[in-house]
Amino acid sequence: MRTHKLKILTSAQRELEEIALVHLGLVGPDSARNITDKSLESLERLKTFPLSGSIPRDRVIREAGYRYVISGKYIGVYRLIGNTVFVYHIVHGATDYPRLLKDLENTPE
Repeated sequence: MRTHKLKILTSAQRELEEIALVHLGLVGPDSARNITDKSLESLERLKTFPLSGSIPRDRVIREAGYRYVISGKYIGVYRLIGNTVFVYHIVHGATDYPRLLKDLENTPE
């Protein structure tokens, strides 16, 4: 089975760290570790199944090739480019992620 590369961009890495810090402060270290582990496990599966994520409803985002995976209350927004899965954002499911993606100025080629 073919595996793909996984590149978690700086923006997504920062967001995951912020989510972990919130859980650390509100619930404790086990919660922070759990939410981080679950998010990373969801993203790691994309190495084997890069097209398994959900297709966004937003037409512009969908046509740009973005997809998302759900991990609890959070989503990881990504795009497959060549043999690499680029993760752009990891945010709460209620976040207006299409706006975040439309605001991106630099995308990897």
